[in-house]
Amino acid sequence: MEQSEASYTWHKVFDSVTEAREQVPLRKLKQLVLDGRTICFAHTASGFFALDDACPHLGYALSKGTTNYLDEVVCPWHSYRYNMQNGRECEFRTRKAVLHRVELREEGVFVGIEQTASTA
Repeated sequence: MEQSEASYTWHKVFDSVTEAREQVPLRKLKQLVLDGRTICFAHTASGFFALDDACPHLGYALSKGTTNYLDEVVCPWHSYRYNMQNGRECEFRTRKAVLHRVELREEGVFVGIEQTASTA
């Protein structure tokens, strides 16, 4: 049986890649609110990333932290580091960060929030 592709709600967050680079310079973070959900938007040498803004450890805003050369976001509270490509905390001390898809399109930069299936 073939697995169905996840369904996403796409949010245009910048009109162009140039605007995204201006608003979120290299190695910087920006807090975005998309449909009431707080997102940490990151820019590293590898590109743009998006993840839930609340640190999985104790809920502090990751967007107030920093990034490093390993494509990790570093929480400013207890320095937990989360890989922005797979969500894992570097020392496996807590659950993964929730990641969101980022797409660079002609019309701009979009963040995709995966739709959760409702249970009946």
